[in-house]
Amino acid sequence: MIDVVLADDHPVVRAGMRAVVESQPDMRVVHETSTAEQLLDWLAADGAADVVLLDLRFGANKLSGADATRVITETHGLPVLIITTYGSDGDILTAVEAGATGYLLKDAPTEELTEAIRAAAKGEVTLGPAVQRRLLGRMRAPGTSLSGREIEVLHLVAAGRSNVAIARELFLSVSTVKTHLAHINTKLNTQSRTEAVATARDRGILPS
Repeated sequence: MIDVVLADDHPVVRAGMRAVVESQPDMRVVHETSTAEQLLDWLAADGAADVVLLDLRFGANKLSGADATRVITETHGLPVLIITTYGSDGDILTAVEAGATGYLLKDAPTEELTEAIRAAAKGEVTLGPAVQRRLLGRMRAPGTSLSGREIEVLHLVAAGRSNVAIARELFLSVSTVKTHLAHINTKLNTQSRTEAVATARDRGILPS
């Protein structure tokens, strides 16, 4: 029996995933939470599961799914399957770099989700078809691909943060932030922060 824990801030989504999981003869839901913080607390209190189904975003001022993934994989050694509505290059790359075993979009067919859970329980990597296409595109054009850190910087630029605010949030120096922005403009062939954000959205690097 594959024990699954769910973490998503939408009760309807959790109910839907629970229904899918518990319709299978070889898996069951052993716990569910509405935030990544609650999930980490449960695991720290000796919560046990074989696979974690985790959303990527839980709202403002909440721990992200990617940050939680890093803790879960490094501290608890559990496979994490990201189940999200966000499919931009930046979201995918951040989650994969954090150690996610799999990444599926919430509109994935039921069979795809259940097979991904079984694969994750075996330690196998599972990426949905849309995600595979994104990553393949990055591999084919590595010279123009932004690094995970560059994407983080660009996310904050898109959110209207200043260089000083970005440096504070990412624990970097302002000069390092400026260097990242210069590399971003070079890779995207853009001339300004605004143009870089617009181009990244057009290319699917950032969500539109």
